[in-house]
Amino acid sequence: MNLSKNLTLAECVKSNTAKRLGIDNTPDDWTIENLKAIATDVFQPLRESFGVPIHVSSGYRSEELNVAIGGSKRSQHVQGRALDLDADVFGRCKNGEIFRYILNNVTFDQLIWEFGDQDNPDWVHVSYVRDGVNRGRCLKALRDDKGKVYYEVIFGKGL
Repeated sequence: MNLSKNLTLAECVKSNTAKRLGIDNTPDDWTIENLKAIATDVFQPLRESFGVPIHVSSGYRSEELNVAIGGSKRSQHVQGRALDLDADVFGRCKNGEIFRYILNNVTFDQLIWEFGDQDNPDWVHVSYVRDGVNRGRCLKALRDDKGKVYYEVIFGKGL
């Protein structure tokens, strides 16, 4: 099933962890509608702007899968409202470039620069809410001296 011109449902539900653990990662109809919205309103404009494939490293996660990977209890992935993107996989554009494109050109709920360095995140997390308010919240994921993850606000409409 195509969610948009260049993104399929299969790409958004694929999980090696789910496969390995025998976890059903099939979204319900409401969740598929959320995935269609983020695919159409966030992923597709990005894909068309760059004109190259952009890898979805994580899309929908069932609650069981989210627990298995240690995801946030409030993860928008569980609702089909978030994608983790990794353009570096194909090497045709950089994660920093797609982060800046989303920041400057697309409506989003949350945009997270996931680790990496000053020039390029390891991946980009983006979420989108089709049936509510998109906060335009921008964060940077960091680790403290003990390896614990924390988030620094770097931009946000709600501030």
